[in-house]
This record gives sequence, structure tokens and C-alpha cells, in this order.
Amino acid sequence: MDVGLFDFDLPEDRIALRPASPRDAARLLVVRPGAPEPFEDRGIRDLVGLLQPGDALVLNDTRVIPSRLRGRRFRGGTSAGIEIMLHKRAGADRWLAFARPAKKLTLGEMIVFGEAGAGNVCELGRLEAEVLSKGEGGEVELRFALSGPILDEAIARHGELPLPPYIAGKRPTDQQDASDYQTMHAREDGAVAAPTAGLHFTPELVAALDAYGVSRHLVTLHVGAGTFLPVKVDDTSEHRMHAEWGSVSAETAAALNAVRAKGGRVIAVGTTSLRLLESATGEDGVIAPFSGDTAIFITPGYRFRAVDLLLTNFHLPRSTLFMLVSAFCGLDIMKRAYAHAIAENYRFYSYGDASLLHRALPSA
Repeated sequence: MDVGLFDFDLPEDRIALRPASPRDAARLLVVRPGAPEPFEDRGIRDLVGLLQPGDALVLNDTRVIPSRLRGRRFRGGTSAGIEIMLHKRAGADRWLAFARPAKKLTLGEMIVFGEAGAGNVCELGRLEAEVLSKGEGGEVELRFALSGPILDEAIARHGELPLPPYIAGKRPTDQQDASDYQTMHAREDGAVAAPTAGLHFTPELVAALDAYGVSRHLVTLHVGAGTFLPVKVDDTSEHRMHAEWGSVSAETAAALNAVRAKGGRVIAVGTTSLRLLESATGEDGVIAPFSGDTAIFITPGYRFRAVDLLLTNFHLPRSTLFMLVSAFCGLDIMKRAYAHAIAENYRFYSYGDASLLHRALPSA
């Protein structure tokens, strides 16, 4: 499909720079394809009532790590500054990352974070990495001088929280973001971007949903920095998704299959949960345990197997995520929904408001 079909105009002042306070005070646009009145303006707290007893929420429990590293690259007697954005772990001592600038990096070159100078010092006060390979779009593979939990500790010491560029370009990251950019369910370290639909949940909202009879289930998808990358091709068939690691436990798969067998609905909280569930589900609609990489790219024409409703924030024009929601509800209705959201002053992107999307029924 032509990527231009997924474009729309968004005023700059609609981009949220801070989340709603409290989190569950965010607005919620309900979208029901095929209904006489397909759009309904509600609030996140209205999930109690909009959902039904017996439904199941699926949330991503990944935790954002401080994955933006600023260092210096060394070659001979010269050095230059470089920024690294980690996006996927490739081993105990290796990470795939995006480098900026990447053009002048060479294989075998050393990058040092922390204390200046090059060498083979393995201390937390100084972190070194060797460039093992270079790919397209500034992607590199790095081998660090530290490994395992010690490497994790060093990254936490030297790294910065990776706010999306549309926020970081407008204000500096601060201490408030350290809590604002983590969901209340975050427990598994590994993401370099937050599963932002989960940011709307509070203990009070969770307690109300529990009492109402809506169950909650956790999956893990470590969101990669590829989620920030623009689609640079003209046709969706030419776009390559970066793989992300995810896991659906046997217990969670069984519980969700039981919910559907009893007539309940599966509600993915965020596109990350949806993509993982769809990766774990067979053509027969049965959700299976899953552990591994997924690079699923969902565009209009995809037939959903696992998810009935999607709770998600508002996404960027021409992005893979806007393509996904257009596949879920239909391109025409999503463009109308976004036009409605812009006209009604909804807040967009990671710290913005949310939408509750009902899946369009497939055509005969």
C-alpha cells in the first residue's frame, strides 16, 4: 500500500509533553466501526462500564532501561563524540543499537562511555564497546567489555531515559520522567520505549476493574528503538520491521483461551501487546505459549486472530502504528477518528490521551 495513504496533518500543540495527572484522568475516544455513531468521547476511568465482566486485559510488563548512551569513539590518536541508542539485546555482552553519527564508524572501533581514553578497563565508572558490524539506517552491533548483570548495571549508570524524539526535542528529560515513563506493571527490564497505553493505569483503576470482573494478564515485549523510526519507503511492502523479543507464558495463553471459550473478549493494552498476541496465535485462533523474536508488521488486509479490542494512544502520521490501527478498524474510519480527536483537542503520542478501538468485522 502507498505509505502516503496513512498521512494526516497534526498541529504541533496537540503533542503532549507531560502525562495527565493522575494518569487515569486521560481522555478516551471510543471507536466502533459500523455503528451509526462510531465515535464517543469518554475518559480512561470509564473503562469500567465500557468493558464487560469476563473480559480480559492484556498488559505489557516490560520496563524501560536508560538506553541512550553518549560516548566517544576512538581511532588511532583521534576521538569524536557519538550517541548510541540500544534497541535489542543480542547476547550477554552484545547489543544491537542505532548510532548517530554512524557513517564514520568502522568495524573494530572502540566506543568509550564515561571516563575518557581508550583501553581495556572494565569498571563501572567507564564502559567500553567494540563495533562488531554495521547495517542499514545507522544500525550497529556492539560487544561490550562487561557482560550480564554487571553490564546492565553499567548501562543504568551511564545511560539516559530514551524519551521519544517528539518530546525530547521540545524539553529536556528530567527526574519526573523516571516515573512518568514507566507503567505500574513494569517489572521486566529490556525496553527502550514505554508501552504507552499502559501508562494510563493506576492502582485505583485496576482495583475498580478487578471488582467489576475484568481480569488482567501480563505478557512481555521489549519495545525496541525501531518504534521511533520513520517509514522511509513509498510502499508498505518495502518496509522492514526491527525484531523485538517477547514472551507469552503457558499460563497466560491458557487463561486467555479460556476467556474466549466462555465468550469473553481479549483487550490488548497497547500495540505491543497486540503484536505479541497475534504472533503467538495460530490460524485456528488458539493462543500458544511464545518466547522469541517477532517482527510482525500489520497493515490493512491483515486478519486478526487473538484480539477483540485495542486500547492505544494516538500515533504519528505515516507510522507503522497508525497502519496497525487502520488494519484493526479500517483506514477510512481511523482517519475520521483522528480528525475528530484533533478537532476535540485530544492530546497525542506517548504522554497523550487514548482510544478504545473495536475491531472491524471482516468482510465476507
